Amino acid sequence: MRKNLGEGYSPLYFLASLGSGGLAVTFFMFLMFMVDHEGRPIPVFEDVVAALQAGDYWLVALVLVSVSGIVFYAFQHYRLLWWNIREYRLFRKTAAHDELISSDSEVQLMALPLTYAMGVNVMFVLGAVFVPGLWGMVEYLFPAAMVAFTAVGVYAGLIFLRFFSRVIALGHFDCERNNSLSQMLSIFAFSMVAVGLSASAAMSHNAVTSGLGIIFASSFGAVVITLGIIKTVLGFRSMLANGINYEASVSLWILIPIITVMAITVNRVSMGLVHNFEAVIHPWFHVVFFSMAIAVQVLFGLLGYSVMKQMGYFREFISGEGRSVVSYAAICPGVAFFVLGNFLINKGLVAAGFVPQFSVVYFLLYLPLIAVQVQTVRVMGKLNAKLLRA
Repeated sequence: MRKNLGEGYSPLYFLASLGSGGLAVTFFMFLMFMVDHEGRPIPVFEDVVAALQAGDYWLVALVLVSVSGIVFYAFQHYRLLWWNIREYRLFRKTAAHDELISSDSEVQLMALPLTYAMGVNVMFVLGAVFVPGLWGMVEYLFPAAMVAFTAVGVYAGLIFLRFFSRVIALGHFDCERNNSLSQMLSIFAFSMVAVGLSASAAMSHNAVTSGLGIIFASSFGAVVITLGIIKTVLGFRSMLANGINYEASVSLWILIPIITVMAITVNRVSMGLVHNFEAVIHPWFHVVFFSMAIAVQVLFGLLGYSVMKQMGYFREFISGEGRSVVSYAAICPGVAFFVLGNFLINKGLVAAGFVPQFSVVYFLLYLPLIAVQVQTVRVMGKLNAKLLRA
């Protein structure tokens, strides 16, 4: 690992840790939807052990691969998180940091709360899969998780307000140079807080905990929608007038993870309303909702790919010698598409009775998702070797 980068450091290096945490979640998705966990919303240690003892060779292999992926990328996530915290503390003492917080690039600091929120999510995954008996005390853990996510949300709010109030009060925001969607990083951070809070809304059987989770998640969701519209319009206006910033062209994909976490937030809030507040939601609602969300993801995925391929972005910054920490923004879209695809198949099509679980069609639907996951793992390896290895 490179060390003591000083002025050569960028807060966007936190995206390396974020991407590793996201990849750990992709491997958890196999356990989530293919390991039986009747009576619980997610699989826990006891369910994983039962699957290993069941004797189905394909399931045992799936569990072993999934657990290995979770362990490896969770370790990478926290290793890179600690490295980033250390490097950022050194960076704060440099003149480059002072220049950063007085420019439009101050939005890069939103990568910190975004990654911290992912850290809480990964911790929850590790606890569920590897800690025996954890589910018996989960009602005590949900309030603690809500406090953690709320603290991250407040931290994100303070960073954003300092930046946004400064540019509104003093002006000098360079719309021409912000010809990308890189300013959407702040929206991504708030959406990650929203989805974290929605976990308690969906999985807690305590009406107070679930209700507070619904309220807080919905509140952050409203912030995401409001600011997201503003930032998206500003970004596209500048891109249409000036063309896109070459190095930041990968930011066209940032809407993909935002859509995923907001779609999961809506799904979890609806679960909480059904389980604890007697709401009635038709199973096909989630089929329609997830289909619409994935359609928009495909739109921006194809648009971003076409633009970056035309500009030679992949040839230079992914496969070539070009070094840009912004390239780590290419990891989250792959993670997000894989995760939301899992929700469409299982929470949508299977739950609605449209596709039988473990049928031929079921596994065929997984083929494009696994292809995206494998490619995301490959790109992550290339970027780490290029940007982090000493």
